[in-house]
Amino acid sequence: MNILCIGDVCGHAGCEHLAAVLPTVKRNEKVDFIIVNGENSADGNGILPHSARMLFDAGVDVVTGGNHTFRRREIYDLLESEDRLLRPANLPSSAPGKGYRLFDCGRTMVGVINLLGTAYMESLDCPFREAEKLAEKLRNEGANIIMVDFHAEATSEKRAMGFWLDGKVSAVFGTHTHVQTADEQILPRGTGYITDLGMTGPVNSVLGVKPEIIISKFIDKLPVRFDQADGECALEGCVFTVDDKSGLCFGAKRVRV
Repeated sequence: MNILCIGDVCGHAGCEHLAAVLPTVKRNEKVDFIIVNGENSADGNGILPHSARMLFDAGVDVVTGGNHTFRRREIYDLLESEDRLLRPANLPSSAPGKGYRLFDCGRTMVGVINLLGTAYMESLDCPFREAEKLAEKLRNEGANIIMVDFHAEATSEKRAMGFWLDGKVSAVFGTHTHVQTADEQILPRGTGYITDLGMTGPVNSVLGVKPEIIISKFIDKLPVRFDQADGECALEGCVFTVDDKSGLCFGAKRVRV
């Protein structure tokens, strides 16, 4: 099974670019299942019902979240009602939505786990223990394949998560930093891994935002409004090829369109 995982979609421009190129990527890479991080898919930041619908209408199977998931309160109801929309599992249980789901893909069952890192970010439940617990739970519920979106800041925390889950899940892919890393690999026990999928949005930007705005923030140290950049866009991600029965990964290929 070929599973395409796509990095943080930024704003309306990112959503439109994904919708435009995804059919071609899906056909060329023979993709069976698509996971997209959509926590910045609304202009500014966060996710809105409209941006979530744009991703689903484009053919995305699961939309994962991160530290900006709850930035826009309009998404709260959809988090509760839409099974294909996830938020980090190691947030308090009182938070809207769920951090993992099991999907019936016909010939196999796919579990998806969404987690938030704690290094340089919020103090939350341990993502390592939560990942191990949820992977076992999904296996017991019939998942053959388990994919983990680890939305984290530190590359060391992401690498550590990969080795912690090696052989326990099918793939671990990092999101959040918006810069695609060149370390896609199969870990020793058969888990696919990449530190960061990258970003889907404007190429000439700083994490999807107009460069002059971020430069001003660094120099002046004052709050700024994060206006989305415009111009040429790129889709970045990774295709993991996973054995339907064993759930182990035997292929990892970066994509950029």
